[in-house]
Order: sequence, then C-alpha cells, then structure tokens
Amino acid sequence: MDLLTNEAEEIIAQQEMIMQLRNRIEQILKNYRPVMNGEIYLSGEDVCKLLHISKRTLQQYRDDNILPYIQIGGKIIYKETDLLGILEQNYIRHKP
Repeated sequence: MDLLTNEAEEIIAQQEMIMQLRNRIEQILKNYRPVMNGEIYLSGEDVCKLLHISKRTLQQYRDDNILPYIQIGGKIIYKETDLLGILEQNYIRHKP
C-alpha cells in the first residue's frame, strides 16, 4: 500500500482540479442573476456597469422617466427586458 502525501502527483492533480472548479463556481456565482417568471432583474449597480453610467446618471434617468424601475421599500431593481427595449428604441442607424 502506497502512502499518499501532499507532494504526491495524484494529490497535486486533484488539488489543481479542485481549485479550477472553485474558480469556475466563483465566476458563475459572480455573474448569476436570479430569474423570476422568466424575467431577470438587475440592481442599480448592474445597470450602471451595463450602460457604463454613474449612479447619478441612473438617478437622472429615473427622474426623467427614461428607465422604468421597480421600487420595493428602499430597493430599486430594473427588468432586463425593459433596458433592452429602451436600447432598441433609441438605436440610431448610421445612414450612408
């Protein structure tokens, strides 16, 4: 019977595989957005990152009724489909 230590090739290979899986799981969880009734809801931070805007600009878009939102208590969320719809509505094609 062989003694397996932390220096054994099999153990090192297993540890590397576990680290790769852990990194992949962390990556998935970082980008995970829960779905409710087939709809993905985004936080203000997510919207700011997606549109490359500041929190203040996002606030102005809400004040100007540019972006629809849902407010529950102090929490504000945005439907992903609403954002995509607004982007499509405001898309300007380049005319040659």
